[in-house]
Amino acid sequence: MPDYRRFYIPDAIYFVTSVTRNRRPIFRSDACMEALFDAMRSAHQLHPFRMLAYAALWDHLHLLVRPIGEVTISQVMHCIKRGTTFRLKAMREPLEALRLWQGRFWDHVIRDQEDFNRHVDYIHYNPVKHGYVDRLEDWPRSSYRQWMARGYYELGWGHTEPERVANLSFE
Repeated sequence: MPDYRRFYIPDAIYFVTSVTRNRRPIFRSDACMEALFDAMRSAHQLHPFRMLAYAALWDHLHLLVRPIGEVTISQVMHCIKRGTTFRLKAMREPLEALRLWQGRFWDHVIRDQEDFNRHVDYIHYNPVKHGYVDRLEDWPRSSYRQWMARGYYELGWGHTEPERVANLSFE
Protein backbone atom coordinates (compact mmCIF):
# COMPACT_ATOMS: atom_id res chain seq x y z
CA MET A 1 0.00 0.00 0.00
CA PRO A 2 1.41 3.44 -0.88
CA ASP A 3 2.55 5.81 1.82
CA TYR A 4 -0.48 8.09 1.95
CA ARG A 5 -0.26 11.29 3.96
CA ARG A 6 -3.08 13.61 4.91
CA PHE A 7 -2.82 17.28 5.65
CA TYR A 8 -3.95 18.21 9.15
CA ILE A 9 -4.58 21.92 9.30
CA PRO A 10 -6.00 23.46 12.50
CA ASP A 11 -9.52 24.87 12.01
CA ALA A 12 -9.64 23.61 8.41
CA ILE A 13 -12.87 22.56 6.74
CA TYR A 14 -12.69 19.18 5.01
CA PHE A 15 -14.79 17.78 2.23
CA VAL A 16 -14.85 13.99 2.62
CA THR A 17 -16.12 11.13 0.49
CA SER A 18 -16.32 7.63 1.90
CA VAL A 19 -17.55 4.72 -0.23
CA THR A 20 -18.83 1.28 0.71
CA ARG A 21 -16.76 -1.70 -0.37
CA ASN A 22 -17.60 -2.64 -3.98
CA ARG A 23 -20.17 0.18 -3.86
CA ARG A 24 -22.72 -2.11 -2.25
CA PRO A 25 -25.95 -0.18 -1.50
CA ILE A 26 -25.80 -1.06 2.19
CA PHE A 27 -27.57 2.10 3.35
CA ARG A 28 -30.65 1.48 1.21
CA SER A 29 -32.59 0.34 4.28
CA ASP A 30 -33.71 2.85 6.90
CA ALA A 31 -32.23 0.69 9.68
CA CYS A 32 -28.78 0.69 8.09
CA MET A 33 -28.97 4.41 7.36
CA GLU A 34 -29.91 5.04 10.98
CA ALA A 35 -26.88 3.00 12.09
CA LEU A 36 -24.70 5.34 10.02
CA PHE A 37 -26.25 8.46 11.57
CA ASP A 38 -25.98 6.95 15.05
CA ALA A 39 -22.27 6.32 14.41
CA MET A 40 -21.85 9.93 13.27
CA ARG A 41 -23.49 11.17 16.48
CA SER A 42 -21.20 8.94 18.56
CA ALA A 43 -18.13 10.10 16.61
CA HIS A 44 -19.12 13.68 17.34
CA GLN A 45 -19.12 12.91 21.07
CA LEU A 46 -15.68 11.23 20.99
CA HIS A 47 -13.98 13.48 18.44
CA PRO A 48 -15.85 16.79 18.29
CA PHE A 49 -16.43 18.33 14.90
CA ARG A 50 -18.82 20.76 13.31
CA MET A 51 -20.98 19.19 10.61
CA LEU A 52 -21.44 21.84 7.94
CA ALA A 53 -23.11 19.79 5.19
CA TYR A 54 -23.78 16.14 4.41
CA ALA A 55 -25.45 13.75 2.02
CA ALA A 56 -25.73 10.05 2.83
CA LEU A 57 -26.51 7.84 -0.15
CA TRP A 58 -26.96 4.09 -0.44
CA ASP A 59 -23.31 3.37 -1.20
CA HIS A 60 -21.38 6.47 -0.17
CA LEU A 61 -21.27 9.46 2.09
CA HIS A 62 -20.22 13.07 1.51
CA LEU A 63 -19.40 15.33 4.45
CA LEU A 64 -18.21 18.87 4.95
CA VAL A 65 -16.77 18.99 8.46
CA ARG A 66 -14.54 21.12 10.64
CA PRO A 67 -12.77 19.10 13.37
CA ILE A 68 -12.60 20.96 16.67
CA GLY A 69 -9.42 21.48 18.68
CA GLU A 70 -6.78 18.79 18.25
CA VAL A 71 -9.16 16.39 16.51
CA THR A 72 -8.09 15.24 13.04
CA ILE A 73 -10.25 14.31 10.08
CA SER A 74 -8.75 10.81 10.25
CA GLN A 75 -10.01 10.37 13.83
CA VAL A 76 -13.48 11.54 12.85
CA MET A 77 -13.71 9.25 9.83
CA HIS A 78 -12.18 6.25 11.59
CA CYS A 79 -14.78 6.60 14.33
CA ILE A 80 -17.69 6.98 11.88
CA LYS A 81 -16.62 4.04 9.73
CA ARG A 82 -15.77 1.76 12.65
CA GLY A 83 -18.93 2.73 14.53
CA THR A 84 -21.12 2.06 11.52
CA THR A 85 -19.51 -1.32 10.91
CA PHE A 86 -19.90 -2.26 14.58
CA ARG A 87 -23.59 -1.31 14.58
CA LEU A 88 -24.33 -3.18 11.37
CA LYS A 89 -22.53 -6.30 12.55
CA ALA A 90 -24.69 -6.22 15.68
CA MET A 91 -27.78 -6.28 13.45
CA ARG A 92 -26.64 -9.50 11.70
CA GLU A 93 -25.63 -13.01 12.69
CA PRO A 94 -22.47 -12.85 14.81
CA LEU A 95 -20.36 -14.95 12.43
CA GLU A 96 -21.33 -13.16 9.22
CA ALA A 97 -18.34 -11.37 7.76
CA LEU A 98 -18.94 -7.73 6.97
CA ARG A 99 -16.35 -5.52 5.36
CA LEU A 100 -18.41 -2.42 4.95
CA TRP A 101 -16.10 0.35 3.71
CA GLN A 102 -13.39 0.78 1.15
CA GLY A 103 -10.05 1.03 2.94
CA ARG A 104 -9.58 4.76 2.75
CA PHE A 105 -11.61 7.90 2.31
CA TRP A 106 -11.01 10.84 0.02
CA ASP A 107 -10.57 14.28 1.53
CA HIS A 108 -10.03 17.81 0.28
CA VAL A 109 -9.16 20.87 2.37
CA ILE A 110 -11.47 23.76 1.53
CA ARG A 111 -9.41 26.68 0.29
CA ASP A 112 -11.76 29.67 0.05
CA GLN A 113 -15.41 30.70 -0.09
CA GLU A 114 -15.85 29.70 -3.74
CA ASP A 115 -14.40 26.25 -3.01
CA PHE A 116 -16.70 25.97 0.02
CA ASN A 117 -19.80 26.92 -2.01
CA ARG A 118 -18.91 24.50 -4.82
CA HIS A 119 -18.56 21.60 -2.37
CA VAL A 120 -21.78 22.46 -0.50
CA ASP A 121 -23.61 22.45 -3.82
CA TYR A 122 -21.93 19.20 -4.92
CA ILE A 123 -22.93 17.48 -1.68
CA HIS A 124 -26.54 18.58 -1.92
CA TYR A 125 -26.94 17.85 -5.63
CA ASN A 126 -25.59 14.29 -5.24
CA PRO A 127 -28.96 12.50 -4.69
CA VAL A 128 -30.25 13.94 -7.99
CA LYS A 129 -26.95 13.26 -9.77
CA HIS A 130 -27.20 9.56 -8.86
CA GLY A 131 -30.89 9.34 -9.78
CA TYR A 132 -32.27 8.69 -6.27
CA VAL A 133 -34.72 11.60 -6.55
CA ASP A 134 -35.73 14.23 -9.09
CA ARG A 135 -36.12 16.98 -6.49
CA LEU A 136 -33.61 17.54 -3.68
CA GLU A 137 -36.36 18.31 -1.21
CA ASP A 138 -37.43 14.65 -1.57
CA TRP A 139 -34.11 13.23 -0.27
CA PRO A 140 -34.31 13.04 3.54
CA ARG A 141 -30.65 12.14 4.21
CA SER A 142 -28.88 15.40 3.49
CA SER A 143 -28.54 18.87 4.96
CA TYR A 144 -30.17 20.46 1.90
CA ARG A 145 -33.38 21.41 3.73
CA GLN A 146 -31.45 23.12 6.53
CA TRP A 147 -29.46 25.15 3.99
CA MET A 148 -32.65 26.02 2.15
CA ALA A 149 -34.31 27.14 5.41
CA ARG A 150 -31.34 29.48 6.02
CA GLY A 151 -31.87 31.05 2.59
CA TYR A 152 -28.84 29.57 0.83
CA TYR A 153 -31.06 27.86 -1.75
CA GLU A 154 -34.35 28.79 -3.34
CA LEU A 155 -37.03 26.15 -3.77
CA GLY A 156 -36.33 24.33 -7.02
CA TRP A 157 -32.56 24.65 -6.87
CA GLY A 158 -30.95 21.48 -8.16
CA HIS A 159 -33.91 20.29 -10.22
CA THR A 160 -31.47 20.70 -13.11
CA GLU A 161 -27.72 20.38 -12.83
CA PRO A 162 -26.27 23.57 -11.34
CA GLU A 163 -23.47 25.11 -13.37
CA ARG A 164 -21.20 25.22 -10.33
CA VAL A 165 -21.17 21.41 -10.04
CA ALA A 166 -21.22 20.49 -13.72
CA ASN A 167 -18.39 18.10 -14.58
CA LEU A 168 -17.34 17.60 -10.94
CA SER A 169 -16.88 14.09 -9.60
CA PHE A 170 -15.69 13.51 -6.05
CA GLU A 171 -16.75 9.89 -5.81
